[in-house]
Amino acid sequence: MPIRNFEGDTFVAFLDLCGFKELMRNEDKAWRALDSLYQTGFEVLRENHHQHRIEGIFVSDSGVLFVRGNERPQDITLEIDLQSLLIAVKQINKAMLNVNLMLTTSIAYGKFKYQERIEFVGIEKNPIYGNAYASAYFDNAVGSPRIQPGQCRLVKRGLPPTFNELNFSDEYRGLIRERHGDAGHYYYYWNVDRSLDVEAFEDRYTDAYNLKYQGMLKALKGGI
Repeated sequence: MPIRNFEGDTFVAFLDLCGFKELMRNEDKAWRALDSLYQTGFEVLRENHHQHRIEGIFVSDSGVLFVRGNERPQDITLEIDLQSLLIAVKQINKAMLNVNLMLTTSIAYGKFKYQERIEFVGIEKNPIYGNAYASAYFDNAVGSPRIQPGQCRLVKRGLPPTFNELNFSDEYRGLIRERHGDAGHYYYYWNVDRSLDVEAFEDRYTDAYNLKYQGMLKALKGGI
């Protein structure tokens, strides 16, 4: 499904496959992981494109999704644009969990441009640039606090001034929220169905992180 050129203000999501460097130690596992990511991304975008105007590309161990927001009908609002992107993010993340793979997802809002240029037969360049893409990419790579496996978050910097006034549907109200200790992001809890379940999930996630840390301590002390 070819992507038409795009330029405008929109939401952009950068998705990255967790632990891919480790997977590359086993070529077969690495190829299976990439195949799962590409196939999942293709299927989700194909299903969502016409209804929600979500487009994107996948390359190496990451993907870039964006909303073709400058072509929205008059009855489509900014919150629907974001919710449409979150639908795709949730579907991709859940599908990857089914094959025991996790992603990190950073979302930013701002200027974004996609331009397709073909230079030679069989060689294609796809320039992607804009402050929204850069913001999402750098947040995922070096943002503070460091994004953790499975997390999806929105970069506050650059969001429309009216963001806090957006009227999200019941499905998303309460699942997009701030997280303790992080003033620069809103987190989207795609893996729970109700806002009442967020706190319990955070407790489980923290416990899992602490168990990993305790496992490292045990391994280190084992040789002493």
